Amino acid sequence: MGPFHPLRRSLMSALFGLSVLGTVACDAAPHSQRAAVLPHSPTVEERTRYPWLSAGVKVRALEETFAPPEGYTRVPVEAGSFGAWLRGLPLRPEGASVRDFQGNTVLAADDARLAAVGELDVGSVNLQQCADSILRLHAEWRWASGQQERIAYRFTSGHLAAWPRYAAGDRARVAGSKVTWVPGSAAKDDSRRAFRGYLDLLFTYAGTLSLQAEAARPSREQLRPGDFFVLGGSPGHTVLVLDVATDAKGGRVALMGQGFTPAQDFHVLATRSGPWFSLDGDAVATPFWVPFPMTSLRRLPSP
Repeated sequence: MGPFHPLRRSLMSALFGLSVLGTVACDAAPHSQRAAVLPHSPTVEERTRYPWLSAGVKVRALEETFAPPEGYTRVPVEAGSFGAWLRGLPLRPEGASVRDFQGNTVLAADDARLAAVGELDVGSVNLQQCADSILRLHAEWRWASGQQERIAYRFTSGHLAAWPRYAAGDRARVAGSKVTWVPGSAAKDDSRRAFRGYLDLLFTYAGTLSLQAEAARPSREQLRPGDFFVLGGSPGHTVLVLDVATDAKGGRVALMGQGFTPAQDFHVLATRSGPWFSLDGDAVATPFWVPFPMTSLRRLPSP
């Protein structure tokens, strides 16, 4: 979540400890039921679209798991877009808890704020937190879409970290807020293992501030799956819009997901009445942070 704010992780950990004591009142959408979806072994197509999936896992797709509330239909998304990709995001079987990077349970399976847990590895170090999870998913979509040359994001310092440069063997030398890329520091390697190393580098030096600064600012009317709300800071927080549905009157609801601190499983959030959050107010209230005003809406490039 960014090295240029060394207190961020400890402050975020303290806030997470407070959050488990009570739930922020969330804007609840019309009640909806979760579909009874049996987990399955990923198909060849799913393993291509979500290449981090390990052998032996059982998954269920986000879109199949969460039907829109009665009277709502999912909004159209462009084929091949980040939003379309998120609709197939693999989830763990029902009953999964949220675990941190050390394997400790940080959110019980029956917690009212939890709708589902993503089948996405978190790593073994305290890096893949909130902004990092969005960067991870966006980068994985680029990878699976054959757009590896377009995988590039900014550190909190503003310096660009591009996967093609990392794969070519260049490495970042960081001193405070100064970043120098040193060519030929490592052997060329464009493997998935190297890609995971690139992501950990990104997670170390990026965060909510960089994500907030580099992303586009869609209007509330333009909101679509794949957008996110972010309040940058030390600490800051961000939540990802996983899907959007609308009714005949123009009302809209969204599925929301997040990573958090300490580094932990990406998970789908829930309101008091289900997993769909209302988008009709001036802000979106989620369980673990202050409400996100519509002015905090951001978007990474897609396609």
